[in-house]
Formats: sequence, structure tokens, C-alpha cells
Amino acid sequence: MSSRIQSHQLSNGLYVSGRPDQLQKDKQPTMGSRAVPYTGGDVKKSGELGKMFDIQILDGPGPHPPSLKSSRPSTSGSIRSGSTSGPLSSKHTTSSGPIPRKSSGPMPLQPTGLITSGPLGSSTGRRSGHLDNQQQQFGWGVGSGKAVYGSAVTSLGSGAEVRVGIGVSKAAMWVFVVAVAMGLLVGAFLMVAVKKAVVLVAVGGVLVPVVLVAVWNLVWGKRGLLGFVRRYPDAELRGALDGQYVKVTGVVTCGSIPLESSYQRVPRCVYVSTELYEYKGFCGKSANPKHRCFSWGSRHSEKYVADFYISDFQSGLRALVKTGYGAKVAPFVKPATVVEVTKENKDLSPSFLRWLADRSLSSDDRIMRLKEGHIKEGSTVSVMGVVRRHDNVLMIVPPAEPVSTGCQWVRCLLPTRVEGLVLMCDESQNADVIPV
Repeated sequence: MSSRIQSHQLSNGLYVSGRPDQLQKDKQPTMGSRAVPYTGGDVKKSGELGKMFDIQILDGPGPHPPSLKSSRPSTSGSIRSGSTSGPLSSKHTTSSGPIPRKSSGPMPLQPTGLITSGPLGSSTGRRSGHLDNQQQQFGWGVGSGKAVYGSAVTSLGSGAEVRVGIGVSKAAMWVFVVAVAMGLLVGAFLMVAVKKAVVLVAVGGVLVPVVLVAVWNLVWGKRGLLGFVRRYPDAELRGALDGQYVKVTGVVTCGSIPLESSYQRVPRCVYVSTELYEYKGFCGKSANPKHRCFSWGSRHSEKYVADFYISDFQSGLRALVKTGYGAKVAPFVKPATVVEVTKENKDLSPSFLRWLADRSLSSDDRIMRLKEGHIKEGSTVSVMGVVRRHDNVLMIVPPAEPVSTGCQWVRCLLPTRVEGLVLMCDESQNADVIPV
């Protein structure tokens, strides 16, 4: 006698042998078919995911969900999260200390691409050259429009400018002056006693060319120095030795302290200058004690320079140019006239009046001219200084001794000495700035 095999029908209509599995029908799915929304790291939106790690919400609104203890033994300490949604903590029985967790948020980047300790305009970053006030992060004083910088920014204002002079020793100049005086004295004596002016003519023939050469050097000495800097060959930083005097040409980027011009408020500069000049007539007011009649005299001067970076065109390397902390710098940047007050145009703009008031300068009946120059980030600059390598950091520092250009016989120019680090930027660079 044969027994009948039991069978059952499935939901799709097929017949299969065996008994229906009641456990499969009553078993609930372990995972829902509903799509899990993106939480963005917020534990309040994570649902069961937060319970898996035994995370309790302390500052969330509404009742707290019950915590689910993990079945795995934990050997780590308490986990503290630095999320901005609130303080999160979990407690485990362990003998080890708390393990801090860093936030996974985006790291702030400067416009230059450098990773810094804080974003632009934040008070959390290190600002070694500024005051600790939030309004002075970019060098502006509280309640005034005048820049206030610390020791990290070099001031090249009145009394601190680097002088450029003729590279002739004082001993040689005194010897020449004494020889000329003796020649004139002997020539005058012979002319009176013997009635012969041979010696006097000879001395005059020597003295006149010397005076012409001296006047020529006074007028064209600075241009000769600029020509020397332009003709000086560019060095490659990759093969430069420590202590070598080099010239580097490249694009500049701001260091830790970007500067801003005082009148036009040009941001992110490595060098800024603002100078107020006044014209003195026959009986006018003097801008300074050395102001002569019928000339322009400097009444107020603001020049600042800070450490910056330069990317070499030759090798592509980037070097730190040490121009801050009171370093000696010889900047050659041609300023542009931004305000000019004449007898015909005496109506002062409100911004210029405010600029004068911030510096306690009078705005009476005077002929004034305001000039401003700057080296903006992304400009092409030539720097002449000494290479220094320290802990894999490539730097360009000012030389310890003045640098002489040597005699330029073709141009009839005597040696010109310049003290400090030479910083030159063409006047056309303001329009040809490379975005960085």
C-alpha cells in the first residue's frame, strides 16, 4: 500500500512537495526595504545606528531613546565626539583613559592653498603680528582707520627708510676735497704773485668734470641701481648654496599676515605704502623741517612689509622671504597718485577727510597729493638677498653688509650701495596679477 506524498501550493501558483513551513511565514524580515536617509554624521537622524554603538543623545529635543548595550566586550575608554550637533559621550567599564576624537569636518584653506590654523577672519588662528582684538586681525585699530601692526610687520615710515648712497669711501672723498682746496689756493697765489693762471686753469680743468660726474650720479644714481637689478641674472633656487647672494623673480603669496593699503583698502598685499606730499611756495607752510621752497615735501608716510613667499620661475621652488620683524628692506615700487588737491580743486572727498582725521592731520588751505603703492598677492616681484637653509626650509634673508653695484663706466656711474633686501616690482604689475 502506497502512501500519498503531501504537497502545497506556493504564492506564484506552483505546487511543491512537502509541508508548508509555518516558521517562514511567521518570521519577520530583519531589514526593512525602506531606503535609509543620509544622516550627514548627525546621530539624531541615525536611528538604530546610534543604538548599535550605545550612543545617548544628551541635548536633543524630546524623550531619549533607550540605550541598547552591545554584546561585544569593550576594552576602549569613553568615546567623546566633537560634532557640532551637541556633546556626545558613551561610558564603558575600562581602565584606559578617554580617547579624543577629532571632527571630520572640512579643513579650512586659505585662498593661497596653504593649510593654516584657521580660516580667514577667524580669531582662532595664530596672528603673531596683530593685536588680539577681533577688529585688528587685519591691522586696523579699534574705532579708527589707521593700521596697527605688531613686531612681525616691518615699518618703513619716516626715519626708518633704507638709504641708497654712492659707494665711495669717505676717506677718498676727503682726500679729493683737500687736494682740490690746495690746488685752488696755490693757483690763486701764483696768479696774484706771478701773474700766471696755469695752475688755476689746471685745477679748474680737473674740478669741472668731477663736479659734472657727481651731479650726474645724484640725478641718475637711483635709475642706475634699478637697471643693475634688472640686468642681474636670475638664480635657480634648487642649486643655490647657503649664504649665496641671489636674485629671484617669481610670483608672491602672502604669509601669515596679509597687509592692506590704508586709503584704497587693497586686500592681501605683501607690501603697502601711503605717502602724503605738500607743495611749498615762497612763503607757504613746510611739510617737514627739511622742506625747501617751490618743492614737494613729505608730510606723512606709512610703509609696511611682512614675511611672504615667492615661487621661483626657474626651478618652481617656493622660498620664504624674511622681510618682517624689523628687517632692512629697500623697496622699489612706483606709487600712483590717488588724491590730488590743487587751488582749483579744493573740495576734499569724505574718504580723504576721514583718512586725514584718523591721522590727526589738518585739512586747511594746502596743495596736497596722496600717493599709494602696493604689491598685491599674485604679482611678479624680483628679490635680491642671501639664501638660508634651516630645517629643510628655504629662506631669503637680507644681507649683513651693504651691496655695491660696482662702477658702470659706460653710463658714467659710480658704485652705488644699497642696504638691506632689495624688493622691486614693476609699475605695470598692478594690472597683471596672477590669481592664486
